[in-house]
Amino acid sequence: MARSDRPQIVVPRRTFLADMGMGFTGLALGAMLQRDGVARGESPVIGKPHFAPKAKSVIWLFMIGGASQLESFDPKPELNKHAGKSIGETPHKKVLESPYLKSNLRELAAGLHKVQPKLFPMQIGHKPRGKSGIEISDWWPSVAESVDDIAFIRSMWTTDNDHGAQLQFHTGRHVLEGAFPTIGSWVHYGLGSLSDDLPQFIVLGTPIADCCGGMRGHGGSYLGPEHDGVPLTVDPKNPLPYAQAAGDTFVEEQRGEMELLAKLHKTAALSYPDDPAMRARIKSYELAFRMQTAVPDLMRLNDEKPEIQSLYGIDRAESKTFGQQCLAARRMVEKGVRFVQIFHGGNGGAGAWDAHSNLKAGHAATCLQVDKPIGGLLKDLKRRGLLDETLVVWATEFGRTPGAEGGNGRDHHPYGFTVWMAGGGIKGGVTHGKTDEIGFHAVEDRHYVTDIHATVLHQMGLDSRKLEIPGQKRLEIDYGKPIRQIIA
Repeated sequence: MARSDRPQIVVPRRTFLADMGMGFTGLALGAMLQRDGVARGESPVIGKPHFAPKAKSVIWLFMIGGASQLESFDPKPELNKHAGKSIGETPHKKVLESPYLKSNLRELAAGLHKVQPKLFPMQIGHKPRGKSGIEISDWWPSVAESVDDIAFIRSMWTTDNDHGAQLQFHTGRHVLEGAFPTIGSWVHYGLGSLSDDLPQFIVLGTPIADCCGGMRGHGGSYLGPEHDGVPLTVDPKNPLPYAQAAGDTFVEEQRGEMELLAKLHKTAALSYPDDPAMRARIKSYELAFRMQTAVPDLMRLNDEKPEIQSLYGIDRAESKTFGQQCLAARRMVEKGVRFVQIFHGGNGGAGAWDAHSNLKAGHAATCLQVDKPIGGLLKDLKRRGLLDETLVVWATEFGRTPGAEGGNGRDHHPYGFTVWMAGGGIKGGVTHGKTDEIGFHAVEDRHYVTDIHATVLHQMGLDSRKLEIPGQKRLEIDYGKPIRQIIA
């Protein structure tokens, strides 16, 4: 599009001024200022739900690289029965004639996708769990203890067969279409914060790699940078760059500086009593000061009892890092953070869950890193009465092929995979949707990734169709549909 042809967005003078000079605090200020009518006055939502919500917060767990549905939450005994045979030699050869094989695929580069025909047996055992009897693999024993609180969606599909699907899962759009707001940013935009001392959209772990011009899995895109996720680290000494005062500055000095700035701003406000930019600037400085205390306090995990730290696997080397992040997430939702996004397996490339070879060794290691922390998170939320109001989502960009790649791995598989949700008004101990008998295609109650988005928004009291930005046309697929069958 030529520069002269681009749509011109006119920003009111006061909105522009209110956005200036806030630095990183602007990321946390969006909803606060929106509530006060200071920023983004054209927004169709002012920090209020469209209807009564069932959840207050979301903890979004994303496994980077493509976790295998077959060795996790959708085991298929037929793979063991026909291991080593080509799909065409089995009673399941019709999966290769499915119309989804072409319609459910949009390649970044033609010819990337290959059907792996030789069936690969499951690499771990499985058994029924809990009162519901849902079958889960033996790599997930801790999560399996909470099976009766979880709704498994076994019929997910997407269209990107490469790792751009990581971005697609968060925006609902194929990477070829460019940057779009992520699910966390939509929640951030629509609702606002439960706490004025903290960011309302926080990112933990190593996010998915930036791609295609800096697109990220926690970016606000056209909603504006104030709706980006705020990356934090679980380190009370340095959780956020520049969030701490200089080493030789006393708190009392800072407080004095804040009080002087407030007086100067209020004096100037007398001359401009109707200027919202002045109120915005005062709030930005006040919030920056409060965050210096509030954010490090969140990360002081040693304040937790040893048995709680053990519950999250923090006492084990392999699960310590992810356990700390899950425990920090619980502390965040307790303090009113709306959306906590935890990435696991980010390594600047495809991701630790990628499994083209050595699937057994790779998945055994990655499951060991996350199973106890996630199981501990579910148990801890439930014990504290927080699971009812906290929606936990476990997801990955796609699944893995029923067929073998090389001798001991599985290829990318966008045709049918599993995610799950728990808490926040979601039914527990249920499965929804279905893949065929070898786990190739989602064949019953199929759901594109934006149905997960719509379900999250619905539980938070938001109607995805009412989240609009003037001048930004959304497509039907962007909205998705809430998965009513798993909503309590």
